[in-house]
Amino acid sequence: MKYKIENLIDKELVEKRIKELAREIEKDYAGEEIYCVGLLKGSVIFLSDLVKELNMPVIIDFMSVSSYGSETVSSGDVKILKDTDLDLRGKHVLIVEDIIDTGLTLEYVIKYFKEGKGVKSLKTCTLLNKPERRKVDVKVDYIGFDVPDKFVIGYGLDYDQRYRNLPYIAVVIPE
Repeated sequence: MKYKIENLIDKELVEKRIKELAREIEKDYAGEEIYCVGLLKGSVIFLSDLVKELNMPVIIDFMSVSSYGSETVSSGDVKILKDTDLDLRGKHVLIVEDIIDTGLTLEYVIKYFKEGKGVKSLKTCTLLNKPERRKVDVKVDYIGFDVPDKFVIGYGLDYDQRYRNLPYIAVVIPE
């Protein structure tokens, strides 16, 4: 398939919004230690930049959850590919996502943490949000940007494992 890439959110705006999200998170947790759990692979760049901006105690862990294959649409079948390494019982946990689309993956992860991890508190943070695509009602506590129902890449988001390293958010447009 031939396609072109069109800039959607430039690097400076992404960086500015991440700083704002960090201030919101600091305010809400008021110096408490938080465990930031990034959902692999897409959240890595966002999580890395977000925690650098947090002026509070932070511990980082990861899990890998998938509802995508090499296709550009969610399969709806959510699977945990890699669980967290740390014991999160009694901890304040912030789930960090690259993008919330249908909400199915986040709904699954929230339920998994609430029922199986014994966390003290659970909040969610995403760089990008696609409210038009939502299939389930999930609460997202911190949202970087609402984006249109288009396939987006960059800043950790990929197209068939490519373009994660773009320092901005772009749209893939079929030609």
